[in-house]
Amino acid sequence: MDTLEEIVQINASANADFRSRVESLSAEELCTPMEAGWTVSAVLAHLAFWDQRAITLIEKWKREGVGESPIDTDVVNEVTRRLCLVIPPQAAVRLVLSAADGIDGLIQGLSPEVLEAIQTKGTTVHLNRAQHRRTHLDEIEKALRAKRG
Repeated sequence: MDTLEEIVQINASANADFRSRVESLSAEELCTPMEAGWTVSAVLAHLAFWDQRAITLIEKWKREGVGESPIDTDVVNEVTRRLCLVIPPQAAVRLVLSAADGIDGLIQGLSPEVLEAIQTKGTTVHLNRAQHRRTHLDEIEKALRAKRG
């Protein structure tokens, strides 16, 4: 298991890279179609959703203790896709950056006990947020390259 310091560093680095890339996207790029009916901005809203879910669960767990929170990821992603697509692109940018900062800050302030409990019992919340961000940034960059031809 990663230490809190390692997690914080990984997330901070990924967040800085993520922020730089997202803030540089043009209005046209945000509307670029992606696989499975997504757009760039909808993917950003998707990331905001998952960060906000993590924030909500961690805040609950800090009050009530860490427990399971089963989720059918594929179903949730399919359901939220339609919602993410109707969020205005610039609003999706604001949402994703705010949620990324929010979850990173919340994780940074975790006590050692809550950190350990999440790592062992809260298996549907990944404290390392970098992987999800990088995965989708790679997909976004691939879609943008394909659009440019």
